[in-house]
Amino acid sequence: MKSRTKTAFALVLALCGGALSAHAIGWALVNAKVRTDFPDVKRITTAELASWLDDQARPAPLLLDVRTCAEYDVSHLRNAQHVEPDAPASEIAQPKNRAIVTYCSVGYRSGAFADKLLAAGYTNVVNLEGSIFRWANEARPIYHRNERVEQVHPFNRTWGLLLKRQYRARSASVGAGH
Repeated sequence: MKSRTKTAFALVLALCGGALSAHAIGWALVNAKVRTDFPDVKRITTAELASWLDDQARPAPLLLDVRTCAEYDVSHLRNAQHVEPDAPASEIAQPKNRAIVTYCSVGYRSGAFADKLLAAGYTNVVNLEGSIFRWANEARPIYHRNERVEQVHPFNRTWGLLLKRQYRARSASVGAGH
């Protein structure tokens, strides 16, 4: 994400503080930015993904967690494969028509990666709207390895405002923002 964009989001979120309106304003800005910057990337809601994952008759998508190792190591969606945000699309050794769902903290980095996959010829790629923050905020299951956990890496203090307080992981390394 460009520095100006990060600064604009940070300013809006800081002005709103941790109030409920910060969630509404913050999510509206994030979703608008993702849609504007990646117009060719289709989106899937958390409810749609949860239903898909629960449907035993439907093949599960490849879940790509497009965050840093430090973020992924705190928690992730069950069976998600980690991929660094700047990884080349060629790192994904899957059939080009395989169903792929990308996600990150809020949807921007995963939107960029989904766009990269589409440009590389993948045809069945969607981005999880709201990503792991929205997933956790809705009390959907998240995991550390195979154990269910309740905490998500907040990326940094500013972006963490979009994550309900009870789900924000707390540690010295998390607060620094990677």
